[in-house]
Amino acid sequence: MSERLSVIIVDDHPLFRKGLSQLLQTIPGFRLVGEAAGGAEGLELARQLHPELILLDLNMRDMSGLEVLRGLRAARIDSRVVMVTVSDAGADVVAALRGGADGYLLKDMEPEAMLEALRDVAAGRVVIPPQLNHLLAAALRGESRPQSVGAAGLTEQEVRILEKIAEGLSNKQIGRELDIAEGTVKVHVKHLLRKLDLRSRVEAAVWAVEHMRG
Repeated sequence: MSERLSVIIVDDHPLFRKGLSQLLQTIPGFRLVGEAAGGAEGLELARQLHPELILLDLNMRDMSGLEVLRGLRAARIDSRVVMVTVSDAGADVVAALRGGADGYLLKDMEPEAMLEALRDVAAGRVVIPPQLNHLLAAALRGESRPQSVGAAGLTEQEVRILEKIAEGLSNKQIGRELDIAEGTVKVHVKHLLRKLDLRSRVEAAVWAVEHMRG
């Protein structure tokens, strides 16, 4: 991978921050540009540096990762954000993804699994541990929304894009595969999320796996 993603780590545990920064140095696709020991500091650092990726702790002493996420979006900072947390509670997963997180990783993952997940992040894929997919799927099933592509009124192009989202592809990768502009993909993603009454591409990926099998 020729381009390296600029990354900041926002976490109030020094030992974990150090371990994660060392792990990042083993992946050619990343360039660590800053670290923050709390949410407010992380928000300020993101405003200054506009990194392409933020690895964000969910539970910090000064402010929660969700509050940081809301602050980032309110400030129109469009960095990709991956939550890195100890919480595998369904409510936290759903809240993070609906808040606009692009992924959700658990701190107790094996180093090899974390490394693989971070490589996926570098490649532009959405990351969520398989065991958490079930929690998210259960949360989505408990709500009223279209249960099929037909019921949602998705166009053929939107269905193709939804399939690619379910494969974990980024907008740029989808555009390349379908030979359309990345901006066009973004518009289609926005429309299909509205039609499916979903708030994030991770939810869309889980919905697709649940409703578009075979």
